[in-house]
Amino acid sequence: MDETVSGRVRAVIHAASLSQAAFADHVGLSPDKLSKSLSGIRRFTSLELALIAEAGQVTVDWLLTGKEPLRPALAARTSTAIAAGRDGIAEVTDRFTSAYDVLDLLGRSPALPALPSVGTDPPGNLDQGAALADAARELLTSAGAGTIAEQSTDDLLASWERAFGVDIAITRLPSGVDGLAWQADHFRLILVNRTDRWTRQRFTVAHELGHLLARDAQDVLLEAEVAPGRQTEASEIRANSFAANLLLPEDELRAAFNATDRTDDSFSRLVVRYRVSPSALAARLKALGLIDQPARDRLRRLTTADCHASAGSMRDYLQQATQAERERFPLRLAGGLYSGYREGDTTLRPLAALLQTDVDDLLDLLEPPTPDLPNDVSAFEGDMVFQP
Repeated sequence: MDETVSGRVRAVIHAASLSQAAFADHVGLSPDKLSKSLSGIRRFTSLELALIAEAGQVTVDWLLTGKEPLRPALAARTSTAIAAGRDGIAEVTDRFTSAYDVLDLLGRSPALPALPSVGTDPPGNLDQGAALADAARELLTSAGAGTIAEQSTDDLLASWERAFGVDIAITRLPSGVDGLAWQADHFRLILVNRTDRWTRQRFTVAHELGHLLARDAQDVLLEAEVAPGRQTEASEIRANSFAANLLLPEDELRAAFNATDRTDDSFSRLVVRYRVSPSALAARLKALGLIDQPARDRLRRLTTADCHASAGSMRDYLQQATQAERERFPLRLAGGLYSGYREGDTTLRPLAALLQTDVDDLLDLLEPPTPDLPNDVSAFEGDMVFQP
């Protein structure tokens, strides 16, 4: 095959089994423009390449460079059980990498801010995770984010996206996978599974953010059964320490705990306030020396629902469970694709693929048809009449 842009466009035309003129009509180009571009007299515009890519079910990146889309390489520590679902993982990640590739080719990749320093301690040192969380909180505070207790999960994720240049999505992941972290030259991505176990979902996002800030996710990191204290690998211990310190800041927690009467009811109110599981809160209080081991063992047997019921917050519990089962798309990524479409640089296909919806349905949603108006303009003339 001719390894040029025009050669790859010719390959698309051949695969479509159409004449050059018919293909030009199919993608909305004039035959003359297509002919001149194929012969090298003129260049294809970015919009024309997007239309040709859409018609040929290929990527613009392939048309320009011949490179296949970026494929995920699973981190070496990934378990055998999770690795068995490689195809499902590739399908999910392809949706996002294809969107990133489009933005990169259009010169629209969002800026990636500098990340906090990791430090020189070994990854398994709990202090390193705590120090990384403190640095992250300083960045969040300087960016105007509120305290952890003041923010809903959605507000929390939005503030992390803005401060760290990470895109966070809640979507359906293959069986056995709680979360995924991946970073490359032009993106930082966190995916977490849709689930009604919303406290675990919130902890998983923080855990994956810890991996990204520690530069652990050059290959795709997949997580199963993310929970405080369960991981034994050094980088996992650091990510867990980071998540615990970020979601349950020591200064806030000490002040809140010392102001209570230290009963089970006060513990339940803290579970509601910080939106964590009783086991995570009990482990954190024990680590800070605020409760002893017997108290931890007793409190961790409570359920999140029990604590919300005790605090009179079951409505909040159910709302968060419902929210955690919904699809959440990174607004920055989707917004970049939509801006490219509005400015004529690409079609709606990349955005529709990311959102997993039909292009025509998305077009109807974004640009609903204008209702037909009567031909007789006089129908709109004259005085307005009030009709009760």
